[in-house]
Amino acid sequence: MSDTALAPTEVLGAPPVCTTYAEVTELRSRDPQAIGRALAARRRRPAFLPEDGRLMLVAADHPARGALSAQGRPTAMNSRTDMLDRLRTALARPGVDGLLATADVAEDLLLLGALEEKVVVASMNRGGLAGASFELDDRMTGYDVAGVVEARFDAAKMLNRIDLDDPGTVGMLERSGSAVTELARAGVVAMLEPFLSRRVDGRVANDLSPDGVIKSVHIAQGLGATSAYTWLKLPVVAEMERVMDATTLPTLLLGGDPSRRPEETYASWRDALALPAVRGLVVGRTLLYPPDDDVAAAVDTAVSLVH
Repeated sequence: MSDTALAPTEVLGAPPVCTTYAEVTELRSRDPQAIGRALAARRRRPAFLPEDGRLMLVAADHPARGALSAQGRPTAMNSRTDMLDRLRTALARPGVDGLLATADVAEDLLLLGALEEKVVVASMNRGGLAGASFELDDRMTGYDVAGVVEARFDAAKMLNRIDLDDPGTVGMLERSGSAVTELARAGVVAMLEPFLSRRVDGRVANDLSPDGVIKSVHIAQGLGATSAYTWLKLPVVAEMERVMDATTLPTLLLGGDPSRRPEETYASWRDALALPAVRGLVVGRTLLYPPDDDVAAAVDTAVSLVH
């Protein structure tokens, strides 16, 4: 989309720092400190959870791992401005509580005024690039704990892919455990996304069996010196009631990039959201790139399941 065709951002109060993508680039080039000022001035929500105790978050940290496909379209996320258009539409819909993203995306949306009164979850470890020989080396290449705290964000998310045949997994667990501890000391939620993973014909595959997810839950929830601020982000799989019996931690469901029809996906979310420990959804490509490209309708359907 051109700058003249941007969707409006529905926020109250002071106008956004920028109104076009050209202005964002100009500001970044001439006044990078404006981002820090905007972070300090951003209106935050009074609490992480809204009154109904449920969260609806939109995820946009896939590109930082080189994962640009959606709904079978390999280059769906190539255009940053198109993705931002979709994100601004999603964040403006009633009932959408916030965003999960890396700094580049979060700061663009911040300058465009789309993060006012929103929960923001910072994405930390994006080093395991999709398809790389080192894909399971999920290093902290995004936000660090200090950056999350300085930005006054509400939570930080980590991907925890556990390959029992890969000695490098223990390094990820150690780094994640340290981050969980540091975030808790700062009073910031740590959101862990665990999988049992392995290479199949050279490609990383996640074990989405109920027992595989259960084992990953037990490993992840033991990370850190305290679990007081730990949440989980889990896939919707078979036997979700048995999966959720593996934890007392509040949990958000991830949307993934489904191959099923949207109505089947929504039905699986609805069933899982009925479980007591499940507190909402974190969905990215499923809502931002629906088959009919009607982002608002897809987001509204997801919101209706959560709130």
